[in-house]
Amino acid sequence: MSNPTPTGHRRDLPEGTYCEWRRTFRAPIDDVWAAVTEPERLARWIGTWTGDPADGHVRFQMLFEGDDMPAEHFRIDECAPPHRIRITTSMPYDGENATHWSLRLDLSEANGITTLTFAQDVPDPKMAEGVGPGWDYYLDRMVAAERGDDVGTIDFDDYSPAMAEYYLAEFGGQP
Repeated sequence: MSNPTPTGHRRDLPEGTYCEWRRTFRAPIDDVWAAVTEPERLARWIGTWTGDPADGHVRFQMLFEGDDMPAEHFRIDECAPPHRIRITTSMPYDGENATHWSLRLDLSEANGITTLTFAQDVPDPKMAEGVGPGWDYYLDRMVAAERGDDVGTIDFDDYSPAMAEYYLAEFGGQP
């Protein structure tokens, strides 16, 4: 894949400013839910988690960010299968100086098509230049994995820094 198009957009919500993306799948909602919640399915395109979600948190490990990427703590703020998940991440996993992000996943199905709406908060406009290309990359990997395509053909270098200017402009940051 080369020259992918940025798909995220700024969305101002009462709880903050988010970048929001949409992807559609010719699949039942339960199948797409599994792709974003089951460790084995997540591992095909982004990472995996360990722990018991019933405890309200899991440990999430990115698999395609290099071997030195520390695990993140995912606090499950809301889970309404198969329609909605709200997560607060903490990075690094432990520590008083952890960085936190809010993630929102919403699924809806109509006429055999499931739509995933994914969003991450962007409290600092400058963050958009990394968050935007990163999520376009991972969501495109998800689409490829769910189609049965080789996710290895999706190259992060096609996303960053090529999309950075778009996302900075979308969020009012300075290039």
